[in-house]
Amino acid sequence: MGTVAKENTNINEDVDTGMPYEATVIESLCMNCGENGETRLFLTKIPHYKDVVLMSFDCSHCGFQNNEIQNSGKIEDKGVRITLRVQSKDDLNRQVVKSDYTSVSIPHLEFEIPSQSQKGGITTIEGLIDRSIAGLDQDQERRRSENPQAAEQIDKFIEKLKALKDVKEPYTIYFEDISGNTNVQNPLAPQKDKQADISYFKRTMDQNHILGIYTENEDKLLQPINEEEYTLEDIEGEVMTFPTNCPECNAPCQTNMKMTKIPYFKEVVIMATVCDACGHKTNEVKSGSGIEPQGVMIKIEIEGKEDFSRDLLKSETCYMRIPELDLEVSPTTLGGRFTTVEGVISAVRDQLSTSTVLTGDSADTETTKRMDNFISQLNKILEGEMKVTLILDDPAGNSYIQSLADSGTDDRLTITKYERSFEQNDELGINDMKVDNY
Repeated sequence: MGTVAKENTNINEDVDTGMPYEATVIESLCMNCGENGETRLFLTKIPHYKDVVLMSFDCSHCGFQNNEIQNSGKIEDKGVRITLRVQSKDDLNRQVVKSDYTSVSIPHLEFEIPSQSQKGGITTIEGLIDRSIAGLDQDQERRRSENPQAAEQIDKFIEKLKALKDVKEPYTIYFEDISGNTNVQNPLAPQKDKQADISYFKRTMDQNHILGIYTENEDKLLQPINEEEYTLEDIEGEVMTFPTNCPECNAPCQTNMKMTKIPYFKEVVIMATVCDACGHKTNEVKSGSGIEPQGVMIKIEIEGKEDFSRDLLKSETCYMRIPELDLEVSPTTLGGRFTTVEGVISAVRDQLSTSTVLTGDSADTETTKRMDNFISQLNKILEGEMKVTLILDDPAGNSYIQSLADSGTDDRLTITKYERSFEQNDELGINDMKVDNY
């Protein structure tokens, strides 16, 4: 897409909100034939994803077309790794949203699409394979005349890629995105996708630099902390305010932060943000005492109203599960929360009820029906008609559910501490920490 020559704007109306949106048309250079074509820019929200800018180029002279997608929201706090096991042809239809920074690998063929080698886009698993085949086949005619041996090897590899679409045997595809903006569709949503594993990791300093993220005075990060200057006691009980941007509309706003202690547990940091521009409100809880030596798994059997009133702290690293509903909530879905057992289940129900991803115009009839049934089951739990088990699995050990016993745990509460795996330590960034000789 080349130099801008002129600009035209088409204004339509969003079918869901009734609010106008703008599609901008820009005359730009075709990189295929050198004539002028048209680029269309459109800001929209993609189901199972977020706000994005869609870019579509079309040249009326040579017929060349190109489509790209750019994230219009913020870069996530952590990178994401997704492991998908392709077991049938239905899996080839899964929607994939990938950013510029997504690497895709298929170990079965020792094949990899490196990060930043392709533009971000919305496609399917089959679309990824087809795009790879088209890329390899692009210069084959020239190779056959200049280097027949290399062309023959590529032809054989293309046949292997084509065989992936027959799914004669299961294979695995790995996605890794340092920006955290990659998503693979879960056809069973809101139930857990048993064929996909999703994990998050802290970026290294070099990876932050690739994304254009730099911290002020980075060299100070390597200097020892003066414990007399920075102590929790100095800020405990004090409400601190600092400027930030609204995560919804990006307008400047203020975040209030306070250090407080949960009885029989530990210090936590409570943060609340209210945007005066759009009215968006958000609150989050983070541990104020770092990562524990062991992970913790907490199980609570919900049998009555007294269980709903238990205080609950779900940290930003905690997975939440309800086995009876085959429900698993990742750490990033609800973030860190200090609430009650009833409050956290209500939060899941409310988030699913208001999600246009699973109930809007883009959702099919089967998905909508499955979602309505799932929400009705959550309502039964909240009304006390259904007994379930709530599990908090926190590798960082910073989650908590209140015990109703005077000492220790009561008979419906089980707390188990465990040693973290290498993968869990890697997700928490512990494997990359260097604490000696500082």
